[in-house]
Amino acid sequence: MKTALIHGQPSWEFSSDTVNAAITQLGGHLAPVTFQLGSKQVAPFSVAPWAEEKMEADTPSILKALRGDFFCSPFGEDEKPYRGESHQPHGETANANWHFESLKRSDAGVDLHLSLETTDRAGHADKFLSLKNGETTIYSRHVLSGMKGNMTLGHHATLKFPDEEGSGHISTSRITGGWTFPGTFEEPARGGYNCLKPSATFNRLDRVPLAQCGYADLSRYPARRGFEDIVQVVHQDRPDFAWTAAAFPKEGYVWFSLKDPRVLQSTVFWISNGGRHYAPWNGRHVNVMGLEDVTSYFFLGISPAEKPNPISREGFRTFTKLDPKKPTIVNYIMAVAAIPRDFERVKKIIPDSHGVTLVSPAGHRIPVKLDLTFLYKNSL
Repeated sequence: MKTALIHGQPSWEFSSDTVNAAITQLGGHLAPVTFQLGSKQVAPFSVAPWAEEKMEADTPSILKALRGDFFCSPFGEDEKPYRGESHQPHGETANANWHFESLKRSDAGVDLHLSLETTDRAGHADKFLSLKNGETTIYSRHVLSGMKGNMTLGHHATLKFPDEEGSGHISTSRITGGWTFPGTFEEPARGGYNCLKPSATFNRLDRVPLAQCGYADLSRYPARRGFEDIVQVVHQDRPDFAWTAAAFPKEGYVWFSLKDPRVLQSTVFWISNGGRHYAPWNGRHVNVMGLEDVTSYFFLGISPAEKPNPISREGFRTFTKLDPKKPTIVNYIMAVAAIPRDFERVKKIIPDSHGVTLVSPAGHRIPVKLDLTFLYKNSL
């Protein structure tokens, strides 16, 4: 299957009757993706503003391709080589060239299969993406085979928000713990700025300590222009799945993700609103938020994640142990749905016979057709 040049990157295109998607060969970044909601189309994923610019030769591949959702193994990057392994930021799976295996079309939809031989840690990665006709859902499966040892991993879904303060409403399954970054996330001497209090804890998105005084409301975005911040939460609503959602009432839709929390334990919020004034960011990466479902300790790499840290001390896993005799399978669902203007935000997501139903604080119920059992399918 041939690639097409999309926003500066050779990409494979695939589609169902309701979703048109592209994924980059470099790093396997999934975007743009356009969802058909009745007579309206929505495209929630971000594409870096420098996507079609010529980059410096030493620019990490991940920044050249930066867009949408991509799979990270490891999630983050160690400051020093980890047991002789020198991993790129967010791993080869987010930086290396993926190889096309197959594209299968049927009356049910379309299935794309890409693969990657990893060298930073010898092994094999498979990426399976499926779209079903009649659904506005992306089914994503990653399989890591032949690898041994501890690993951080996760999805890096990155959304672009409308340019209106507070227009997006963020919500998650019930938060059982929240942490701000342990230290300085950005260095002013380099041209980077953050505003949240370092090493703080919280249990509500709308009350997160600021560095100077008071609290930030992370449940509404865009906000805090000129700052770059990151937090991590552990959340769960039910024993069988956890979720994160971004609702855009004025735009009439909601994006949400579903995961098995036994596989992806936490969510990292990367809040990027013009707080980086060095290349290639140059203060122009604004109104973007990464809602990144992971098993990791922030983006600090494998070594800090496998050692006792504030999150693991509370009983939550911050790394995964890979077994070369048993593939590690990460199933993940992302979807969008139409909502009325007064929907506000997602209060809860409940399973039902057709998939799930999104419920707002006012009691609006939005049924979404999808296969929730996909999260637990571990056969290859």
